[in-house]
Amino acid sequence: MTEETPGFDEKPDVPSGASPDDAEPKAAAPSSEEGAAPAGDASENAGLVAQLDQVRTALNERTADLQRLQAEYQNYRRRVERDRVAVKEVAVANLLSELLPMLDDIGRAREHGELVGGFKSVAESLETVIAKMGLQQFGKEGEPFDPTIHEALMHSYAPDVTETTCVAILQPGYRIGERTIRPARVAVAEPQPGAQPAKAEEGTEAKDGSDSAENKENGGPDEG
Repeated sequence: MTEETPGFDEKPDVPSGASPDDAEPKAAAPSSEEGAAPAGDASENAGLVAQLDQVRTALNERTADLQRLQAEYQNYRRRVERDRVAVKEVAVANLLSELLPMLDDIGRAREHGELVGGFKSVAESLETVIAKMGLQQFGKEGEPFDPTIHEALMHSYAPDVTETTCVAILQPGYRIGERTIRPARVAVAEPQPGAQPAKAEEGTEAKDGSDSAENKENGGPDEG
C-alpha cells in the first residue's frame, strides 16, 4: 500500500459556487486611525512648538542670570582693587607720618649748614626713597592761605598784602597724591584794617592829578 503525497501544483479547495478570485485575499480597507493621522500630526507639532517656547524662555532667563552674575563679579573685582589700593595708601601714609619729624630735622640741619658728611648722604638717600613712595612737600611763602592745606600758627597784619597770605613757612606740609598727611604750618598776614587797596589809591591819585591839571588850564578853581 502506497501513500499519496499531494503535489505542489494542487490548488486549495474552493467551495462550490465561488469563483477563484474570491479565494484571494482582498486589500484591507483603510481604517479610521489612518484617516485621523493628519489631526494627530498637528497636535504633535503644537506640542513641540510649546516645548520650544519653554526652552527659549528658560534659555533667556539663564542668559540674564549669567549676565547679572558677570556684572556682579566685575563690580566685586573693582571693589577689591579699590580697597587694595586704599589699604596700600593708608599703610604708606602711616609709615611716612612716622618719618616726618626726621624730615623736619633734616630740613633744619640744611638751613643751618649742618647737613654735611655721612649725615648728608644718609639724608639725601632717605629723601630719594620717600619721593619714590609718592611723598610730596608743599608750602611756600607768599601763597594765599588755604585752610584745607595750611595751619595758621601765627597771625599779623601787613599793609602790602591784599588777602590773607602765608608770610612764613614754619613747617612744610606733606601729601601723597590727593591725601594730605600733614598741613603746612605757617604764619599768615592779613590786610591792615581800613587800608584801601593799592589799585584804588593809584586810581585816586591819578584822578586828583588830572583834576589839578584841568584847574590849571582853566585858570584855577572858581572863586566865590
